[in-house]
Amino acid sequence: MQTYLVGGAVRDELLGRPAGDRDWVVVGATPEQMVAAGYQPVGRDFPVFLHPRTHEEYALARTERKTAKGYHGFVFQTGEGVTLEDDLARRDLTINAMARDEAGRLVDPWGGARDLADQRLRHVGEAFAEDPVRILRLARFAARWPEFHVAHETMALCRHMVAMGEADALVPERVWQELSRGLLEPRPSRMIEVLRECGALARLLPEVEALFGVPQRADYHPEIDTGVHTLMVIDMAAQLQTALPVRWAALVHDLGKATTPAHVLPRHIGHEQRSLDLLGPLSQRLRVPVDCQGLAELVAREHSHVHRCEGIGAAAQVRLLDRCDAWRRPERFEQMLQACECDARGRLGFADQPYPQAEFLRAAFAAARSVDTAAIAAAVMARGQRGPAIGQALHAARSEAVAAAAAEFRASDRSASRSG
Repeated sequence: MQTYLVGGAVRDELLGRPAGDRDWVVVGATPEQMVAAGYQPVGRDFPVFLHPRTHEEYALARTERKTAKGYHGFVFQTGEGVTLEDDLARRDLTINAMARDEAGRLVDPWGGARDLADQRLRHVGEAFAEDPVRILRLARFAARWPEFHVAHETMALCRHMVAMGEADALVPERVWQELSRGLLEPRPSRMIEVLRECGALARLLPEVEALFGVPQRADYHPEIDTGVHTLMVIDMAAQLQTALPVRWAALVHDLGKATTPAHVLPRHIGHEQRSLDLLGPLSQRLRVPVDCQGLAELVAREHSHVHRCEGIGAAAQVRLLDRCDAWRRPERFEQMLQACECDARGRLGFADQPYPQAEFLRAAFAAARSVDTAAIAAAVMARGQRGPAIGQALHAARSEAVAAAAAEFRASDRSASRSG
C-alpha cells in the first residue's frame, strides 16, 4: 500500500501559493484493508476514506469509463492493479495531474510542471471530453490565474464537446456550483470569456451571451458594448472583494439590454423590467440560491434609480428605501449599493472614479432610520387615526429627516471640494 499527495496541493506548492485541502491517492489497497487500518469510508460513487487522525481524504486509485452523457454517466473501477499513472490519467488538466510520493518526489507523467512554468492550461488526454463539468472547471481556473492561457488543442476539444451536446447534459447544481466559484475568483471575466470562446456560454447562459455586440450610448458607456461592460462590472466586483450575491447581481443586472428593440438602440429605455423578466426563468433554471436571486432582482430593478438618487426629492428617496426594504434588510441594501458602485465604475475610464451616490444613500438611510417610529405611531393613534395615516406620518417624518441629511451631505461635499 502506497500513498501519494495529489492534485491541487501539489500544484499550489509548485506555484509557491498556500495550499488548501490536501487529497491523497492510495495504490495497492482494498476497501477492506483501508477499514482495517482505521480509515472511515465516506465515498458514495467510489471508495474514499477519511484518515483516522487528520481526517483528510484518501481515495483508492481508480479508472473511469464513460457510459452516458453528462456528469453522472461514468462507471468507476478500483483495485490493487490500478496504478498511480492510471489514476492521474483520468484527471482534467495537466497541472492537476501531479503527485508526490512518500519520499517527497514529484510524479509528473503529463508535463504539469512544465505547463505551470509556461502558464498554460492543457487537458491531460481525450478522457477530458467525457465530463462536461471540465469545461466549467477550465473556465474557473482561467479566472483564478488570468495570466494563464488555454492551450489551442484544449480549446478545440471544448468546442467539440459543446458541438456534441455535452454542455446541454450538465445538471443545474453543477453549473451553479462552478459558476459561483468562478465568480469568486480574482478575475471572473476570464471565466465568461473562455466559456464564450468555446461556445458553452450560449448553452449555459444565453442571456449573458446575448449582451455581446449590443451597443450602449458612448457618453455613458465609452466601452459601448454591453457584454464588455458586464465583464468590467464583475471584475470590479472582484476588485472590491464583494460577496457572491453582489457578483451574481453584477453579472446579470443588465440582461434586458439584449432585448432592446433595434430601432431604439443605443438607448435602453425600460431595460430594468426586461431584465427582471429574464431573471426569473434564469434563476429557476440554474436553481440560484435565494439570497443571490433576491439581490440580483433588486439591483436589476433599482440600479438606475440609485445612480440618479441625488437628483430626486427626499420623498422619492424614501420611496426608494421602501422598495429596497432597507428597514428590514439593511445588509441586502448595503450589498445593492456595492453592486451599483460596481456598475458605475465598471466602465471604460471610470474604474478609479468615486461613487458618491452610495454614501449619499447611506446617509439618507441612517437619517430615516433615526426617526422614532413608535412615537410617531403613538401620536397618530392618539388622534384616533389608524392604518394609512400612520404610514403617511412615518413617510413624512422620514422624508424630513432625509431632506436634512441631504442638505448636510451636499454642504459637506462643497466644503470638501473647496478645501481640495
